Amino acid sequence: MLNHPLPAMRQALAQARSALLLAPPNPRVGCVLTSADGRVIGAGHTQRTGSAHAEVMALRDAAAQGHSTQGATAWVTLEPCSHHGRTGPCCDALIAAGIKKVVASIADPNPLVAGQGFARLRAAGVEVETGPGAEEARELNIGFFSRMIRKTPWVRLKIAASLDGATALPNGVSQWITSPEARADGHAWRARACALLTGIGTVLADDPRLDVRLIDTPRQPHRIIVDSQLQTPPGAALFKSGAPVWIYSAVHDPDKEAALTALGATITCLPGSQGQVDLAALLQDLGRREINELHVEAGSRLNGALIGAGLVDEFLVYLAPKLLGPGRGMAAFGPLQALSEAVALQFQSTEPVGPDLRILARAAGRDQF
Repeated sequence: MLNHPLPAMRQALAQARSALLLAPPNPRVGCVLTSADGRVIGAGHTQRTGSAHAEVMALRDAAAQGHSTQGATAWVTLEPCSHHGRTGPCCDALIAAGIKKVVASIADPNPLVAGQGFARLRAAGVEVETGPGAEEARELNIGFFSRMIRKTPWVRLKIAASLDGATALPNGVSQWITSPEARADGHAWRARACALLTGIGTVLADDPRLDVRLIDTPRQPHRIIVDSQLQTPPGAALFKSGAPVWIYSAVHDPDKEAALTALGATITCLPGSQGQVDLAALLQDLGRREINELHVEAGSRLNGALIGAGLVDEFLVYLAPKLLGPGRGMAAFGPLQALSEAVALQFQSTEPVGPDLRILARAAGRDQF
């Protein structure tokens, strides 16, 4: 096994990063082809769902430049697929192109692949090595790995707050605590997700569009509303862009359902305890709907419910350099009886964004799957 990313694999990882906003729900994969003397002869990354995967794009790039791929090495950030899905098997394309060796970062967790791509390559006489760039390749696809292994999306909870933890004044005013730079950065995180989720309280109070506007994006994520009593107004702004809206409720109301369905909404009733939506069942349903990364921007009640149920994997927190005093908090859960009951987090990164601070923190052990 190779232990360190080589230059060609670093280029393949850069290609994979280029697919960050484009590929979902497929994994973000990059591929670089090198000749026997080490020259890069082709490169590519996964395209939109239903279009070519990274390996095919790299083969096309080599052909467009007039390079032969006989005896070449393919550096790819995920095991080449071996099944017929929306496209044909990439391992077959590599074999047909005369690829001599495949260096892959990590095995594909998809049960339809899961080592079968490597096996098919080896059976055809292709040398296979794994390892370089594995950690970054997995991080780029943390949601895909979550969906394939846990059957639920990777849940990222975004919060914008003052340094003393207020997300709004007592009267509900919150626009804007953080800077334009932080808001644009937040939209970049929205864009990489498969779906954006909020609660009915936020819909009624703020009437959000719940889309990506502050950066260019090749696709809009699905919008999801947790609306236990089906209170979503038909005139809500989130219906105006035409992007899919999924509403999860805890009750059936034929008249309200008909009005919302006429606007294109998909309504799923998942009743839990105390007349609320069963949030764990919601995540399981989103896994079945091919949601890899779920980006949550909600109020303190829904935030608290998700945290209390142990369903949040990662926290994306923007802290503004200001103090607001008494106000609305980040999440309503607890009260805890002992410090040992605290939700343990691990800091992943802290970065200045404009005048604000962006903190990425992961729930301890949540990525061990």
